[in-house]
Order: sequence, then structure tokens, then C-alpha cells
Amino acid sequence: MNNNDIFKKLRVALMLRDDQIIEILELVDFRMSKGEIGNIFRNEDHPNFMECGDQVLRNFLNGLVIHLRGTKENPKNPNDVLAKHKAEIPLKEGAKERIEFKAKPKDEEKSRGDQKPSKSGATKKPFKKAAPKIQVVEKVKYNFGKNKKS
Repeated sequence: MNNNDIFKKLRVALMLRDDQIIEILELVDFRMSKGEIGNIFRNEDHPNFMECGDQVLRNFLNGLVIHLRGTKENPKNPNDVLAKHKAEIPLKEGAKERIEFKAKPKDEEKSRGDQKPSKSGATKKPFKKAAPKIQVVEKVKYNFGKNKKS
């Protein structure tokens, strides 16, 4: 996984547009044009593809920390910032409201890693005996084309 892949995954996960990425980079006094950022997100076989260097990714991550957490003097709640990003995304045509994807709540007892699974029979299904097989066809002895003389 290279820097371009990391940058792409962060962009998708945080729902960032190119202009928002430019603002984040400017928080740490690093300037890039929208075209250069677009070139970073292209396929590797595209003629305008540009490899994301360590300096670009480092400055983006430092700016992202400031963007999400704020500074010591002016702290922010990261969840509020991410909710603001989500609200700025336009709805698709014909959709009345935005679809929310939430993780299913985990059962705390089952997800604890410090205990072994319980050995009680309550969680396991009892073993049932299989019904005896009913023969549909009677047994036939095959001679494999050989005639037996008795």
C-alpha cells in the first residue's frame, strides 16, 4: 500500500472533497492546486498520475489533526466536524433523506476477549438422532459382464 492508496482511503472515509483537502493543507501552510490533488487520486496507468510523496501525506495528516481536533486555544469535537462534512454532501436524486449506516450493537458478553466461551448446553443445539434410511431400491449384485457357471 503506497501513499496514494492511504490518501484515497482517508478521503473516502472522511468524505472530503478536493477543496476541503486544499483547506486542510493550508492549515499547515502547505499549498497545492486542485489539479495536483486530482492527479494524486488518478489511476496509476493514467498519463497525468502523480505519486503522493511523503511530504504531502505528512502535511495532510498534520493538517487533518488540526482540522478535526482544533488547536489548544480553540479545541473542536471531531464528531461535529465529521457530521458537518456529511451534511454538506448533496442528496441523490429521488431520495427524500440520507440513508444512515450504523454498526450493529455487539453483545458485550459475546465480544469480551478475556473469557473463554461458556460450556453450558444452553447455547448449543441438542444432538438429534437421524431417522433410519429407507431403502428405495433393493440391493443388486453386479457381475460386471461375467457369466458365472455353477
